[in-house]
Amino acid sequence: MIHWVLRGALLLWAAFFAIVGIRGIIDPASFSDMFGVAVDGRAANTVRAELSAFFLVAAGGAALGALIPRWGHALLVPAALYAVALVGRLIGMISGDFVDEAIVQAMIVEALSVMLLVAAWHILVRSAAPADTDANAGAGPESVH
Repeated sequence: MIHWVLRGALLLWAAFFAIVGIRGIIDPASFSDMFGVAVDGRAANTVRAELSAFFLVAAGGAALGALIPRWGHALLVPAALYAVALVGRLIGMISGDFVDEAIVQAMIVEALSVMLLVAAWHILVRSAAPADTDANAGAGPESVH
């Protein structure tokens, strides 16, 4: 039961960030409202490509990890992305960067995302490992994929 709830939470998380990424590709100015990023001139292309890529790769990794039991390690990709983003914000905060409520909220979302993804990875991969090991006991490396 917990696996279904966890997979559902991961898919909702992935859907939300996929929407953010797709919206950024279609309209990079949407990142101005969400993140306070100036999107004008050449910056629009960079914001469209790089911020959207961040969200779409994270959403894809979470969806793969949720939908395909043998791909549970894919959850570590979005966990790493959000952990690095959080560390970058913390370094910025320590360095004296501007911090307001929106940045604090983003840091909370990043921290919760990392916790969800790592916990899901731990639970889903750990529970899948014994079944895979038992099914492949005595099998050669070519039959374990």
